[in-house]
Amino acid sequence: AGIVPDDKQKRGAILSFSVLIYFLVENLWLISIKFLNSNDHLRKATSTSDGHTLVESVAIMHYLEETRPQRPLLPQDVLKRAKVREICEVITSGVQPLQNLIVLIHVGEEKKKEWAQHWITRGFRAIEKLLSTSAGKFCVGDEITLADCCLVPQVFNARRFHVDLRPYPIILRIDRELEGHPAFRAAHPSNQPDCPPEAAK
Repeated sequence: AGIVPDDKQKRGAILSFSVLIYFLVENLWLISIKFLNSNDHLRKATSTSDGHTLVESVAIMHYLEETRPQRPLLPQDVLKRAKVREICEVITSGVQPLQNLIVLIHVGEEKKKEWAQHWITRGFRAIEKLLSTSAGKFCVGDEITLADCCLVPQVFNARRFHVDLRPYPIILRIDRELEGHPAFRAAHPSNQPDCPPEAAK
């Protein structure tokens, strides 16, 4: 029913949702109490889509990818798809979980900044190396992919923990390319309705 959006609108809608999922994962304080209560993990994004409830951000993003093919966020080229998944895996398995809220609570207030900086720095060294062979305008070539949707929120988190990003020029360049994109701008934590004033930076 209604007007079917053109390809650009579809692309923006899907991309915005994908990016928003990752900002919610990376910035748990932005998620409403209702959102938290719907998720037993208390640390991962939950999405109710098409009558199905999915937990875990990667599963949600791949579901969107496979059910909304009008704007794929995975390249057609098999090797490029593998490169996108490689970068996503480093971030979602090797960096993000280690500075998640549930981990930082266990680490303790006094040590959480040092802990987060260590693991983000370690991960960014690996990501920068991968990007040195895969990046074009964005993480993999010149089209926005799931890798970019993973990277931008992680850069946001790195800044939150005052990580020195100067050793990672490719990461910084890609982040600058994406910060003005409408979908990424709309998904920024400061633009979410439940963002507390102290976090709106």
